Amino acid sequence: MYLPLHDGKAPYWLLNRMKKLAKPIVTLILEEFGEKEFFERLSNPVFFQSFSNVLGFDWNSSGSTTVLIGVLKSILNTEEFDIRVAGGKGTNALKTPDEIRTFAGELDLDAEKLIKASRLTAKIDNSALQDGYGIYHHAMIFSRRYWTVVQQGMNIQLKMARRYHWGVYKSEPKVENPHSGIIATRKENEVINLTSDKSRDARAVILDVVRDRTFRRDHSRLLSIVKFKDGISVPRKIDWKALEKAYELQPERFEDLLLVRGIGKGTLRALALIADLIYNTEYDKQDPAKYCFALGGKDGVPFPVNRRIYDEVIEFMRSVIEQSRLGDFEKKKLLLKLANCQR
Repeated sequence: MYLPLHDGKAPYWLLNRMKKLAKPIVTLILEEFGEKEFFERLSNPVFFQSFSNVLGFDWNSSGSTTVLIGVLKSILNTEEFDIRVAGGKGTNALKTPDEIRTFAGELDLDAEKLIKASRLTAKIDNSALQDGYGIYHHAMIFSRRYWTVVQQGMNIQLKMARRYHWGVYKSEPKVENPHSGIIATRKENEVINLTSDKSRDARAVILDVVRDRTFRRDHSRLLSIVKFKDGISVPRKIDWKALEKAYELQPERFEDLLLVRGIGKGTLRALALIADLIYNTEYDKQDPAKYCFALGGKDGVPFPVNRRIYDEVIEFMRSVIEQSRLGDFEKKKLLLKLANCQR
């Protein structure tokens, strides 16, 4: 799965067909396997990529994420389904809280709990995991029982993206090993991975440092020690007001610290270095990222999209949905006919 940053939009003729084909596929999964299975498949990065490929989008594009989420929003955010998709790319990601409130009202859910979970997942992937990719796409998919998150970050210098898939949750997210998979073209040599189970002690020390009066009084001296030891530099801009606020709140969990406004990449990087270099508590520096077409691709790779065949597949999938509501006897007859056609 290769995710270079691509500009542009999916052509209307393809986008329209993607929606028509995606709807019966989603319906079939929900009817045959249930809601939890549908969420587990979306949280599976291989299935997600394959779904995008089956719908005919680029085989190698950051748009595989953004366009598929857009397609899912258009078909799921309707009265036909009890699943909603909030967020998206750029400015749409910033609208996530408002969309969650609207959709949570439709499903009679606690909007604020979902918004808190949404904020925390974004903060974890953007700050607790510092891998050189800034989050620019955030989407939360939720129902009355489950939720999952699909995010994407970009590295402007490399002109590459990576996609973060969260597991299937019923309640608030966890900071330790929260992902079902992170898809990237390359592994970075060194990252700050505070989501790792190997960083458990580092997270505990960071909380102790933030809650400690000594650090509150003498944080500049501690940071000076870190800055000049082993040539490792601390970010120049640290939100001291946010650290003061965190001290006042005395967070009991690392998740609570992440949700303090102003606690971002620079601050967490400084705290992680303090935990490592002063208190000898190392954090995980390993990159957690892990290293199919039916109808063709938009740019003719691996072959051009055949519109006639595409439309035939859409009609076929519609018939599959209709047949899936028949009794067992009728289904067996259809399967026998299908077997005869394959001979």
